[in-house]
Formats: sequence, C-alpha cells, structure tokens
Amino acid sequence: MADWLEAEIKVNGELAEAVAEVFGRFAPNGVLTEQGVEFLDDEDAGTPTGDIAVRAYIEIDDQIEDTRQKLEQALFYLGMIQPIPAPAYRVIQDQNWMEAWKKRYQPIAIGERTMIVPVWMESPDPNRVSIRIDPGMAFGTGTHPTTQLCLQLMESVYDQPKQFITPNQVIDIGCGSGILSVGAIKLGSSFALGVDIDQASVDNSRENAENNAISASQFEIGLGSVQEVLNGQFSISRAPLVLANILAPVLIRLFDANMKALIADGGAIILSGILEHQESAVRAKAEEKGLTFVAQAQIQDWVALLFKNR
Repeated sequence: MADWLEAEIKVNGELAEAVAEVFGRFAPNGVLTEQGVEFLDDEDAGTPTGDIAVRAYIEIDDQIEDTRQKLEQALFYLGMIQPIPAPAYRVIQDQNWMEAWKKRYQPIAIGERTMIVPVWMESPDPNRVSIRIDPGMAFGTGTHPTTQLCLQLMESVYDQPKQFITPNQVIDIGCGSGILSVGAIKLGSSFALGVDIDQASVDNSRENAENNAISASQFEIGLGSVQEVLNGQFSISRAPLVLANILAPVLIRLFDANMKALIADGGAIILSGILEHQESAVRAKAEEKGLTFVAQAQIQDWVALLFKNR
C-alpha cells in the first residue's frame, strides 16, 4: 500500500473551484472540498460558512518531487490572476481504511435491556436485546443521544404493562434507519410501521431490517408522514406505541397535523430530537392535545419525552 501526500489550500468560495481544478490535474482519484457550517435556527440543517478547504491526495512514488513542483508551478500561475495561499502539505500513511473505520464503532448499551451492535460484531452481552446496525449508513447509527433516549424510554413502556396497554404494534414517524422500529420488534412488538419522507431512509430501514432478520410482514416501511398514515395508505393507522424522533419544531407541526390520532387509547408516544430549551414548548403542545406527561430522559442538551393518551 502506498503513502499519500496531502496538499491543502483554504480559500473563499470564488477561488475554490479554480484551486480544485488545478489540484485535479495531479490527483486523478479526485479532490476533496470541506467547509464549516453554522445553524441559523432550530430547523436549519446547516448553512455553509467560512473558507473552503480544498485537498488533493497524491500518491508518493519516485516522481513525487517532480509532481509537487509542477503542482506549485500551476498554482503560481493561478495566483497571478488572484492571490492564493501557499499549499500546506502532510504525508498520509496508507492503511486498511475499512478496518480502521470499523475500530471507531463499539457496541453501545442502552438502558437496562438493549445493546446496539455493529453488524460485523457479536454482542458482548447475550442477555441484552441486540439491535444490529450498519454504522456506514447515513441515518440513525445509534450513537446520537436522541436515538438512545428513545430506546431508553421505550424500555419503560414495555416494562410497565400496568401503566400502558401492550405495545404489540408500533408506528414510527420519521423512521430514519429504522433503528427504533427494529428495537420495538425485538423488545416485544409483533408489528411496526415505519414512515419517512426521504427515500434513502426507507431504503436504509429495509436494509437494517434484513440485518436483524426482521421480515416484511413484521416491519412495513414506506414514504410518508402523519397524514399518509391517517389517510389509510398503510396497513395500520393507529397503534399502542408511537415514536417520533424528529426536530422539535417539526414535532409541534405534526401535533397540529393530528399526530395524536395515531395513538391508541391508553397508548404511549415517545418524542425525541428536542433540545433542552425546546422541551417546554413541545410538552405544552402535547398537553394541549390532551396527552398526559409520564417521563423525561436527558443526555447532555438533548431531551426525550414520554406521554400517555388518556
């Protein structure tokens, strides 16, 4: 395996494309650009800000010094048009990237009964319910506090049969990777409906269901949200347990879209994706709709709430 020379220049947006084009002449495997983000409000998914880091990775071989000189010459000519910083270099030692990436992920114990396990590993605790997840997927790996809080509160629903009706069916609004629906089935539900407005999430949920040997008859997955479920586009439109791990402003809008109607009488709903300063607004909206507050869980600045449909 070869080592690589990383060349990096930080420039504004106007120059980034030109620098990337120069880098691309010497890095046939592609050029990386990276920019910071800031969050302008609670619903902002991230607005690009600041300079753009443009990076090229050049294989270190017998011609590396000659290649480096040609690269700097090309950058010099570009700099005659508009000044640019000198490139910064560092040597990147090659390795088995797939194995190195996997080392970052270890099983995560949640609550008293659950364990999130990367698909290539065995659970270190066979007494816990294992939820097998591929962390290489884009959504819902189980490492984020919002997911962990949901799973933690889910355990309390399954473990308190006298307080809630049996959660034999589940509706998961904004199912992402399907991790919560998978967890619900493994904790005891016979059926879960997972819906999401993003096709990639639907695809990821199907893959994770397969990773956990969960059949299509146990886990129905499709495009949609509250309205599509209420309109009867899926096999169930009400369940003893409803899950919604979404941004707090979206949760409030979903309540106004009649999300409460998804909850069976005596059933529960778990809300997550809520920052600490948003908790009071979400709780007020849930109670306005007639739900009874039961419990709250918190990790760092993230909060999840459990309500009962009285």
